[in-house]
Amino acid sequence: MPHSQTSAPRDSRFGVRLARGASPWLLPTVATAALSLTRARKSGRWAAVAVPATALAAGMLWFFRDPEREIAQGRVISPADGVVQSIMPWKDGRTRVAIFMSPLNVHVNRAPLAGTVTSVEHVPGGFVPAFNKESENNERVVWHFDTELGDIEMVQIAGAVARRIVPYLPAGTKVEQGERIGLIRFGSRVDIYLPEGVEVAVEVGQATTAGVTRIDRD
Repeated sequence: MPHSQTSAPRDSRFGVRLARGASPWLLPTVATAALSLTRARKSGRWAAVAVPATALAAGMLWFFRDPEREIAQGRVISPADGVVQSIMPWKDGRTRVAIFMSPLNVHVNRAPLAGTVTSVEHVPGGFVPAFNKESENNERVVWHFDTELGDIEMVQIAGAVARRIVPYLPAGTKVEQGERIGLIRFGSRVDIYLPEGVEVAVEVGQATTAGVTRIDRD
């Protein structure tokens, strides 16, 4: 079983898988909620803190969920949960499919094809909303995969709130299609560039599910 499939923390009580890289955000909020709930029994002041703290902790648990997926069959599958924001022909003959991820989506990204990670490059930048055209210059991580279709480029783009991208795999790693490869915290965007000659099967406005939705057409 791939490494990234086994390293996510799991709440054994509820059987919930949580995303790797969630701890810096999740642990403080859950600890605060637990402390406030414990002390709320004896203090009205703590009771006032317990309600928002518990709501925030519940929201964090929901945001950092990492459900198991039955990986679909197809040459190229979606790397992200979200909605297709744009489909653009690129100057080198490729087609860029941009997927916008809202804070309600699962934010663990998956490999669109099986192959080898040839590079993982962090590019510093801004943090404008991911649906904004200027997000092209946002903080991002650029992935390249050596696959049966040749070089496939995928870009994780940070948004106004998502200021941290957490790659799970280094260059040189062999990946299976649909394997977990990284996390973007909060609202963000993922772009995938399809090689020349590969027809797009999705439409703008269509919802996608990472590891499930097929992006290309035979």
